[in-house]
Amino acid sequence: MKATGMERVHMLQNVPTFGGINDKVLSHLLSHSRTVEREAGEVIFREGDYTASMFVIEDGEVAIYKQKGGQDCLMVVLGEGECLGEMALFDYMPRSASALAQSDCRLIEITSQNLYDIYKQDMEQFALIQMNLGREIARRLRKADELCVKCPLKADADVKTFRQCQ
Repeated sequence: MKATGMERVHMLQNVPTFGGINDKVLSHLLSHSRTVEREAGEVIFREGDYTASMFVIEDGEVAIYKQKGGQDCLMVVLGEGECLGEMALFDYMPRSASALAQSDCRLIEITSQNLYDIYKQDMEQFALIQMNLGREIARRLRKADELCVKCPLKADADVKTFRQCQ
């Protein structure tokens, strides 16, 4: 079932990135954002693509893959209310991974221009969105750090310690 109007605003308010953001700002954001629909198996974006947008999954599941030695390695499957591609709003670098619709999906695409419009409209709400995005990226970095610790380390000769890298 496709949510409309205030249902979509309230759905976004339950997304960590948009927690604490008022109805007016989210209504504006939704009215200026594009809804993207993908069928299961369709690519949403590819590792290496250049862009300045993120997505919120409104419905469905998205698999995130990273290339390693010519193979696609599944990193995570995201579901309703989760964000993907948010790093592009901070670093303007190529996508660090690929996103593939795991099931039929409906996504809200939020661009850097959409966020700039929020900045012009309400700087406090813009700052809160930026802080929330930063928290989400930090949370994912912590999770990635934990996964790295579980991976086997290279031989001592191949590894530089943190102190040596400074």
